Amino acid sequence: MAQEERVAELSRTTKETDIALSLDIDGTGKTSIDTGVAFFDHMLDAFGRHGLFDLNVKAEGDIEVDAHHTVEDVGIVLGKAFAQAMGEKRGITRFASQYLPMDETLVLAAVDISGRGQLHWDVDVPLCLLGTFDTSLAKEFFIAFATNAQVTLHVRMVAGENAHHIVEACFKAVGRAMCQALEINPRIAGELPSTKGSL
Repeated sequence: MAQEERVAELSRTTKETDIALSLDIDGTGKTSIDTGVAFFDHMLDAFGRHGLFDLNVKAEGDIEVDAHHTVEDVGIVLGKAFAQAMGEKRGITRFASQYLPMDETLVLAAVDISGRGQLHWDVDVPLCLLGTFDTSLAKEFFIAFATNAQVTLHVRMVAGENAHHIVEACFKAVGRAMCQALEINPRIAGELPSTKGSL
């Protein structure tokens, strides 16, 4: 029996942002990203490419104020897209973790496709602007993502000094961990990997 396509296409419009997004969990890492925040585009591209997700994001937001609403709202929509594309979650590996080295930086991301959306963040990223991206927005993005994807996500910095490297390692590590957690394990034979019988 062929596996159902794990895809989603969502849009969300508020007074602050207008976002259209499509996701294919079982893609090859093809991305098209345009949020108006260049560094954030770079991070979403890294997330998609290293997670092997086909990801298209078009976002228009009130970036004349700052990038906060755009970054957070993309996190919301991306999380909802994952929740939708996962479907019933039958046969998934469920748990995964990834250490991601990037020069002097080392980040750990661990994920449980649990149905319980929460972020546990221990990343001491220097507060600065990377282009127009305030580094404090990395945490805001992952809060929105984990909550709406309904996954338990831990992101911890083991080592690091350069803000660009730290934030980029976080996006890459989470992308890789999500990829691994969502892999279909044939030994599970289409069952739910849960003693409760539901996720």
